[in-house]
Amino acid sequence: MITVSVHPTAEEACATAASEVIKGLRIRPELVLGLATGGTMRAFHAALARLHRSEGVSFARAMIFNLDDHVGVPADHPQSFRRFMRETLFDLVDVDPARCFMPDGMAQNLDAAAAAYDRQISAAGGIDLQILGIGRNAHIAYNEPGSAHDSRTQVVALAAQTIKLAARAFAPAAPPRRGLTMGIGTILEARRIILIAGGADKKQAVARALAPPPRTACPASALQRHKDVLFCLDSAASFGADRLGFGARMPM
Repeated sequence: MITVSVHPTAEEACATAASEVIKGLRIRPELVLGLATGGTMRAFHAALARLHRSEGVSFARAMIFNLDDHVGVPADHPQSFRRFMRETLFDLVDVDPARCFMPDGMAQNLDAAAAAYDRQISAAGGIDLQILGIGRNAHIAYNEPGSAHDSRTQVVALAAQTIKLAARAFAPAAPPRRGLTMGIGTILEARRIILIAGGADKKQAVARALAPPPRTACPASALQRHKDVLFCLDSAASFGADRLGFGARMPM
């Protein structure tokens, strides 16, 4: 079941999502948390760091699994997802680096690395709370349109639109064309999922994700199959929620 929470700004949507993570850590300090990268996550990570400082909630016993990684982009590259996580969150809170994991896009055997990542998640007891963004083509993680809803962590070819959007950040070098990502099936095994979206450029993707039925042409529509999903949206991204019968609500 999907619940929709609409906020005046993207920052407020991120703050609501961050407060849900902090609540989870209070209840279970050993929370297994799935995290994401991308522009939306900068404000979300900043909100997490603020709440960590102001409320004194620790990440030290949490375990963190990131959704995806570029294939062939080393950890010290300016556009590395590993570097993004360090700079926007891990260096700002008290995470234990030994308890933070990411698919290894530099592995010599990517298929083996993908299978090993799913085993790591299973060994941790599964993900308690998974954070997601959404792409303009409604991809979640690097699961592009056409991805099977029961897919596991896997190597994927990135869609032309995804590559084009990344090109400016990687210029003058060519952007990556493949990713190593949690599959949609892996994501759906999380006990709870929060998707964050802000901006008018995401409103069509959000509307498609909410419109039944679940279909492989719209990866995010697979979230309709899950029992506990919260969409945290700003008003610009919320187009379609009320039209589709979702009880869009403002946070208390």
